[in-house]
Amino acid sequence: MPSSAGPSIDTITEGGRVTQVGEGQDADESAPPVMTFGAPTTGEILAERYELVEHINNDSAGRLVWRGVDVVLRRPVAVVLRYPGGDSATEMLQAAVAASRVIHPNLVGVYDAIDEDERAYVVREWVDGQSLREMVADEPLDPARATAIGAAVASALAAVHATGMVHGNVHPGTVMISDDGRVVLADARTDGDDSQENDVRAVGGLLYFALTGHWPHTEAPLRGATAGHGRAGIADAVRDADGALAAPRQVRAGVPAYLDDLTMDLLDTEIAPPSSDVLSAELARLDVPAEDQFLENSGPLRFSAEAGEEPSPLAAAGGRKVAIGIAGLLAVALVGLLIGISTLGGDDKDPQTNPVAAPSSSAPAQADPPAAAVGPLRIEDVRIIDPDSTKRDELDDADKITDGDKDKGWRTDNYPNNKYGNLKRGMGVWLDLGAPHTVKSVQVTLSATGATAALYAGTTNPPSTSSGDKQVLRDFKTRIGQPFEEHDGTTMAFDGFNADQKYQYLFFWVTQLPAEDDGGFRLGVQEITVQGS
Repeated sequence: MPSSAGPSIDTITEGGRVTQVGEGQDADESAPPVMTFGAPTTGEILAERYELVEHINNDSAGRLVWRGVDVVLRRPVAVVLRYPGGDSATEMLQAAVAASRVIHPNLVGVYDAIDEDERAYVVREWVDGQSLREMVADEPLDPARATAIGAAVASALAAVHATGMVHGNVHPGTVMISDDGRVVLADARTDGDDSQENDVRAVGGLLYFALTGHWPHTEAPLRGATAGHGRAGIADAVRDADGALAAPRQVRAGVPAYLDDLTMDLLDTEIAPPSSDVLSAELARLDVPAEDQFLENSGPLRFSAEAGEEPSPLAAAGGRKVAIGIAGLLAVALVGLLIGISTLGGDDKDPQTNPVAAPSSSAPAQADPPAAAVGPLRIEDVRIIDPDSTKRDELDDADKITDGDKDKGWRTDNYPNNKYGNLKRGMGVWLDLGAPHTVKSVQVTLSATGATAALYAGTTNPPSTSSGDKQVLRDFKTRIGQPFEEHDGTTMAFDGFNADQKYQYLFFWVTQLPAEDDGGFRLGVQEITVQGS
């Protein structure tokens, strides 16, 4: 390799715009660039497998981003190189290894992490598309699009947080939107300086940026903070003379009130944020097809829920301003219905802005049906599936899996190796939701790390017999999400459900047991919860 300095920054254009692979870790804009002695060259093959095709850019931490090809699997990859390797690259490599263990459709896949002392590099999924930072460069996004992106990022964070890890690097440069519309989050870091709460608040920053084109400085205290440098040169947020952040609705017209309140709640350090899975469920509830017109692009959120309807998960989580916002919308909707006031703005010919008479009991309903609230689903029946056992003596305590107490659960026997002593293909838990439901996610809490398991859906309810258990194993073939292999956490989250399909029967199948501290192998399933509507 030549010993010259790094190559000039080139770009690839497809369809008239830049194709990139994320912005990397956040770095102070005044930080010196990383020295790149012995920089790579086009055509070089790393680790006898990854051919470098073209230098794309340098990320904000000074690392080189290349488009490459995996010559073994013949697929495009992104190669992120750092000089030097060794101890200085430890955090980057550790973050890549941790990220590779979480498989989720909204996370960039990490394939390899290699340290060669003089340099280190991470090989990850190539994304043809653009970052959120680039997408918003021309103009802010409409509320529906911003909500969809926020929902995707929150879902990715829920998967990361379920393992006990933190992403720690959520900003407009690490959110990628592929050419086919897929939203992916890239470049996690594990330096221990962040928290899951900050990850969640960063989603508020993304929503604010997507809606306004300005960055609200979520990395610094918001109340009373003074304007400073935004991340990666993004325009500073608008503030008043006291430094208070302007709400999205004060910056641009057409932002729904509820989305405005939700965004500001996430950025307000005086309000405890929800967990990432609750935020994911709430944003997914709002992320509906445009033809359903749940979100109005030119005015406040259309309120379609009845006064007695179950509150959304986020409101239940204690968002003060969100609850106030919902109550305000209820009041406006009720007053407008009874005394015929006009809603905010709009054309006089718009039927939604004209006075509305009180409806008669015989008039057909004009409002859209209420959106179904997402929350915990009741599990009507649960049983242990043990298709390869003749004794069937490990079936007790199945009811403890759904009793809401994570300190109690069902446990396998102790086996001499992690494959059930080579006696069984596996054991599992069968669930009956009582009726078909739209399911958003399933979370399984285990007693130990190191288990291998997967989640399946089916349509049959065989008897609780040896032959019935074998039938479950045959019939339940629809896998939900990605399986976990020797999982390094005690929580497994599955959210790959089809939104257009309803589910009643689910099957959690464990094929490998973790080791016990005192010898042997066994696993406890402490709790299973199902979120849906």
